[in-house]
Amino acid sequence: MLNQHFYQENISPEYLDFLLSQGWRHFGTYFFRYESSYLESENEYLPVKVIPLRIFLPNFKFSKSQRKILRKNEQFSIKRQLVKLTSEKHLLFEKHALRFSEHSRPMSLYNFLSKTPDITPLPTYNLEVWDKEKLIACTFVDITPQAFSSIYAMFDTDYSEYSLGIFTLLQEIQWAKELDKKYLYLGYAYDKSSFYDYKKRFSALESYQWQENTWVFFQKASMEQNEHS
Repeated sequence: MLNQHFYQENISPEYLDFLLSQGWRHFGTYFFRYESSYLESENEYLPVKVIPLRIFLPNFKFSKSQRKILRKNEQFSIKRQLVKLTSEKHLLFEKHALRFSEHSRPMSLYNFLSKTPDITPLPTYNLEVWDKEKLIACTFVDITPQAFSSIYAMFDTDYSEYSLGIFTLLQEIQWAKELDKKYLYLGYAYDKSSFYDYKKRFSALESYQWQENTWVFFQKASMEQNEHS
């Protein structure tokens, strides 16, 4: 089974494009790819296959439910900028992290970012959602010549009714399309039902085939059939 990693202090956006196309991801200076993992379920760990996912942006279309989420959140303001790690973001992270089990809970933003994410290993960008003067959601993304890559997203759990996790991803899609990018990389999901299933609900979705080293149209229905057979 494929399980690779390396550390890199600096990397060009062009080379990151290549790595993303080969199923790689990174958190800060740690770059990795793996095709199998384990899923925590009822006090046991189930083996799962890892599925890298990306959206082919030229063919992406918003669903009715996604447009409804966009309309529901029109009262919030959006900021896009080079990353700035403020005390507000660290506090938002701590609140959002309580959603996870104690075993899987990340300790800090530096689980996902370098100490200098504005330059290392390449410039990271923020998409922020504000309710007047209050930061209620924030995502971290890489921008390459061909793509956006979602690194991490967090939101204020007091605003759960607004589907801010989906909303920020829809905002990333809009941003990437405005910049005429070809892909938006969503990271990894599993071949079994998991916390990451929200990534499977977007149109124009492609999945990476580890053995064939290629991207194909993601057939969610057939995957679910195999899972329950």
